[in-house]
Amino acid sequence: MGERLWKIGNQIVNLSKRGMLMGVLNVTPDSFSDGGEFFDSDRAIEHGIKMASEGADIVDIGGESTRPGAEPISVKEELNRVIPVIERLRAKIDIPISIDTSKSEVASAALDAGASIINDVTAARGDEKILPLAATRKAALVLMHMQGDPRTMQKNPQYGDVVGEVADFFRQQYARSLEFGIDPMCIAFDPGIGFGKTLEDNLKLLKNLDRLRVHDRPFVVGVSRKSFLSKLVGSNEMGDRLAPTVAFTSMLRSRGADVLRVHDVKENVAALRISEAVLS
Repeated sequence: MGERLWKIGNQIVNLSKRGMLMGVLNVTPDSFSDGGEFFDSDRAIEHGIKMASEGADIVDIGGESTRPGAEPISVKEELNRVIPVIERLRAKIDIPISIDTSKSEVASAALDAGASIINDVTAARGDEKILPLAATRKAALVLMHMQGDPRTMQKNPQYGDVVGEVADFFRQQYARSLEFGIDPMCIAFDPGIGFGKTLEDNLKLLKNLDRLRVHDRPFVVGVSRKSFLSKLVGSNEMGDRLAPTVAFTSMLRSRGADVLRVHDVKENVAALRISEAVLS
């Protein structure tokens, strides 16, 4: 297997040598993980700066909740939530900013405002114009697997072979991206842990990351604060999801995860660097 290189803006990151931490910044009133704590733009800016200072390599900004059962919002509302935050944060931090959206209008405005990564939970199935946009703007692109949509995805998800089906999906989306002229080095994939998957499905995917790999493209993996962690540790308290998240960050890096998407940056940075010290 070759080196896993990811092109983000003008830089090419060698993720085989050093993994990245993507800090989550939800500018929403109804996120499952932080309950609207950063819906106020001033608090969002403050938190983005804090994550960068704690060692985040990317700040991922989202204005539309994708929690199970979430209702979609309008393009106008999403733009109003995220664009001022991206513009102000771009002036304060020098690490890449990612826009977590499935709308091409929002992605385009975010790139204009200073973002360099499009993180699309629908893998451009929600809005196919994401692909020509990414190609034209030479944006890095994260394509995630999700069965169904946020409103319905956890209402009895079913697979014959979840690992095989997600791997096939990645191969199809990779070929589709190339058809639109996207630079292969800009593409990364996310198995979509918790998005239309049972606890067993999540664990199978995490155990078999190596079987999902397409053309040495990087994996972005997010398990942070997700509800399946509560099932594993037997507690519904959000605070009790931190320790298992940190454990997964360390373990998943050793199993081939390249970018870990997390809410609690400081603790997960420590886990990632300790794991890499041993692996190297």
